[in-house]
Amino acid sequence: MEDFAFHDGNVCGLLESRHINFRQNPNYSLQMHSSLIQRLSQEKELEGHQGCVNAVAWNSSGSLLISGSDDTRINIWNYSGRKLLHSVETGHSANIFCTKFVPETSDELVVSGAGDAEVRLFNLSRLRGRGHDDNAIASSALYQCHTRRVKKLAVEIGNPNVVWSASEDGTLRQHDFREGMSCPPDGASHQECHNVLLDLRCGAKRSLADPPRQTLALKSCDISTTRPHLLLVGGSDAFARLYDRRMLPPLSSSQKRMSPPPCVNYFCPMHLSDRVRSGLHLTHVTFSPNGEEILLSYSGEHVYLMNVNHAGQSTMQYTSGDVSKLMSFTPILNGLELQYPISNLSNSLPVSCGLNAKLDKCRKLLQIAEKCTEVGNYFGGIEACNEILDGYGRNIGVIFKHDSLCTRAGLLLKRKWKNDVHMAIRDCYSARKIDQSSFRAHYYMSEALSQLGRHKEALDFAFAAQYLAPSNPEVAEKVESVKRDLAADANSDVSQDGLRSEREDSDYDEEVELDFETLSGDEAHDVDSNVLQGSLNLRIHRRIDPARERVGANGTCGSPSSSQNDGILYQPEPVIDMKQRYVGHCNIGTDIKQASFLGQRGEYVASGSDDGRWFIWEKGTGRLIKILVGDGAVVNCVQSHPFDCAIATSGIDNTIKLWTPTAPVPSVVAGGVVGPQAADVLAAIENNQRRLCRNREAILPFEILERFRMHDFSEGSLHPFECAQS
Repeated sequence: MEDFAFHDGNVCGLLESRHINFRQNPNYSLQMHSSLIQRLSQEKELEGHQGCVNAVAWNSSGSLLISGSDDTRINIWNYSGRKLLHSVETGHSANIFCTKFVPETSDELVVSGAGDAEVRLFNLSRLRGRGHDDNAIASSALYQCHTRRVKKLAVEIGNPNVVWSASEDGTLRQHDFREGMSCPPDGASHQECHNVLLDLRCGAKRSLADPPRQTLALKSCDISTTRPHLLLVGGSDAFARLYDRRMLPPLSSSQKRMSPPPCVNYFCPMHLSDRVRSGLHLTHVTFSPNGEEILLSYSGEHVYLMNVNHAGQSTMQYTSGDVSKLMSFTPILNGLELQYPISNLSNSLPVSCGLNAKLDKCRKLLQIAEKCTEVGNYFGGIEACNEILDGYGRNIGVIFKHDSLCTRAGLLLKRKWKNDVHMAIRDCYSARKIDQSSFRAHYYMSEALSQLGRHKEALDFAFAAQYLAPSNPEVAEKVESVKRDLAADANSDVSQDGLRSEREDSDYDEEVELDFETLSGDEAHDVDSNVLQGSLNLRIHRRIDPARERVGANGTCGSPSSSQNDGILYQPEPVIDMKQRYVGHCNIGTDIKQASFLGQRGEYVASGSDDGRWFIWEKGTGRLIKILVGDGAVVNCVQSHPFDCAIATSGIDNTIKLWTPTAPVPSVVAGGVVGPQAADVLAAIENNQRRLCRNREAILPFEILERFRMHDFSEGSLHPFECAQS
């Protein structure tokens, strides 16, 4: 972790600028300034729950904090006094996964959603005058219309009448308190609730080219604070979806399964859009404070930043065909034939003192990156290149940008963290667009494709690199190495051809997906235990050949038995690609892991991790600037205070941690000089990446999986179940 300057400048300079730029409120910049983030440490541990704390949220003024737990209680905390005000017995019969203050109700109305598929509304004013232990109140509203766990709630600023709930049953429902305070009772003449805003029970896509055909088990949702008609959802596939509530069909019941409504935009990093049967899915989606960006947190993957609108130069909208184009070789790129290296590329930048200083800084950073390559510190070298390309990318010339891209690609291919190879491919593609005769870009592209096992394409790029640098011995060795790999593939294909064709030609393929919700704090220390700790969610479904999939003209989900007259071939939607990636944490153990923007300006990004730590990155550069130990096992929730430099976190522990800039010494870890050193931090990060690369089955006891292999479950016959807590 090299010592690079931060882009938010010096605190003293920021304060002095108040006299010059009086229109700019320095409080926005000071709330989460880098100098304060570096001094974050645990100030208070809030005790009051008897189970894992799965949800925390601030009220609009930041005076109160609400939390929901496996103990089925909602706790209300006083921020100024750092103490528990109320502990509400909710009546839920399963883990509470989400809870919110209802806006514009003087913080008297709160809502909760839980694993019992219920949404409950409570009026805290009923607790006035009661003793501290007398906190059992009846719910003001009870909604039992979901059929599976409620994982997320959304509220709209300024709207005290409506709350939205996202469930694993594939529906997002709109509960309007003015239309009825509860679901119709059992046996009523019109028992079915007409509150389904989004029906995504036929909405999940296994890949970009695959049509939606299975239930999109919703894990998260969010409403934009600046444009509240925009609704963002994410769930059991790789694609986040943005909807305009003004364009959605009227509220309906869930008696008839409908095709998903058209959305404004799909979001997914390009390299994740074609992962058939990977089990990849989203655990959290959220808007930035200004509503222009979103964060996506993936199970078994990293956190990604994207623009809401794709018109900016830093983002790209792609289609299914672009995924293959990124890795395919062609001697003609951007209309220019492959040629020998040219020397007339110009930086074409105006000369100024300020620009020269930035270029000097970038040259030093590139030297650091090259030195890191020599000593094997790939993480530090990549961070240096990130600083050049993402921190100063607009102020450097094309030659310097090309060199930085190639250097970062080489470092990524050596580090080999989860999907580093795909990031290297993106860099090589960008470098080739700058210089069609780039020997390094073609060489690293060949290496990247070799790591992916795409040896035929790798040989094309290796030949191109050899054409551009005929006397380079490394290139000659690369050509021979890829030839050997290609020959080995050919021999393997002959022996495995029958088995492969039998498996690939199958129209149906049973799949099992198992997701942990919570893990006991003891799980990390008792790996030999035969008791599965926490909550396990199991889904069984069939895979259908995408080429035979149809979408019915009547809006129903298609199947292989649909005739061609009844539907049309599925046309994949364009998708918005990533503009930044945040790595270092581990997200595989729980399905409620959050990624959040910090502060009113959202210039920093934070996420919990399965190693008991939580991580903070600089949003623009992806630079990891702070790691804090926040739980005995897993940190799930990270929520920034609306106005102060204070952050609440929670996870498997029964407590909530409150973090403020109280450390006497700035550092990359909690507690200043008393915390772990940089070498220990890097070892922890690398361990997280190794865990990400393991098969998810490695987390589950073999005996549990074997029980499912011994039985033949029909589709949809098995429902989620809760495993006993220790």
